[in-house]
Amino acid sequence: MIITHRLCPEGKDKLLPHTLQPGEALAGDVLWIDLLSPTLEEDRQVEALLGISVPTREDMNDIEPSELLWSENGTRYMTMRLLIDGDTDDPIVVAVTFILTAQCLVTVRYSEPKAFALFLSHAVKSGGCGASPEAIMSGLVDAVIDRAADVLQDAGGRLDALSRGVFDDKVKQGGRNTSLQRTLQALGRHGDRISKSRESLVSIERVLLSLSATLKAAHVPAALREEVKSTLRDLQSLEEHASFQSSKIQFLLDATLGLVNLEQNNIIKLFSVMAVIFMPPTLVASVYGMNFKSMPELEWAHGYPMALILMIVVAVAPYLIFRWKNWL
Repeated sequence: MIITHRLCPEGKDKLLPHTLQPGEALAGDVLWIDLLSPTLEEDRQVEALLGISVPTREDMNDIEPSELLWSENGTRYMTMRLLIDGDTDDPIVVAVTFILTAQCLVTVRYSEPKAFALFLSHAVKSGGCGASPEAIMSGLVDAVIDRAADVLQDAGGRLDALSRGVFDDKVKQGGRNTSLQRTLQALGRHGDRISKSRESLVSIERVLLSLSATLKAAHVPAALREEVKSTLRDLQSLEEHASFQSSKIQFLLDATLGLVNLEQNNIIKLFSVMAVIFMPPTLVASVYGMNFKSMPELEWAHGYPMALILMIVVAVAPYLIFRWKNWL
């Protein structure tokens, strides 16, 4: 699918999106060409219009980290990794390529990041975007960072809820192990989400640094360069926030594992105490279970109840001692 965007002649800095129909010619006065899951014919159509090389899905997936940014014949190719479904339990990182030419911006994507829809919702309004390809790309990257901030904020709220659950002493003892197991699973999911967010932020930072150098060399307005620098600072603050959340996840993971160990120690302690409590009665029963001929207790009329009472006494005595020592 090819979605073209041109400036509205009646409005100021306002985009008019248009989805090309099969067989429709691609005009050359567009400001932004968005290729969403394009076919090979659509790639060739854009390549013929702009004289560029449009990467395929395989090219974008197999690209090496050192080849995420490159320039060819005055056209800059920048590929960033964006987090998709960041507010779910199954987030993924996908590649999106930005091709910046002198007359327009081309984006190639095989997914639908929410940041694109977020940017377009503002760009179709008067004053919602710039009037140059560089300004369009800057606005897109800014929307991507806003979306990343939302994902990190949502993850932070979920981590706070998990933290309260880990250190909540009101959880019933019987359900403590099950609760800790669910917490470990949730921490694993959050760790995966934060890890993918950091991977995405690092790739965006590389693109922003490259874009900043491009804008400086192209002598674009100072206001746009300052906007890119401000976006870069926001991105770096998000990276620090993601690092903080990673540290918090590690802390909660260590605390949860420590509580699991304590629960296991309590179970082992219970078995140890039970073994000690039943050891004296077992000793009494073993003594009176011997069948020697000269045992005087064998002739006692009340020997059997006496042995039972003795076993109860020697079983209760260790229990009372353990409670007195606060070992239970």
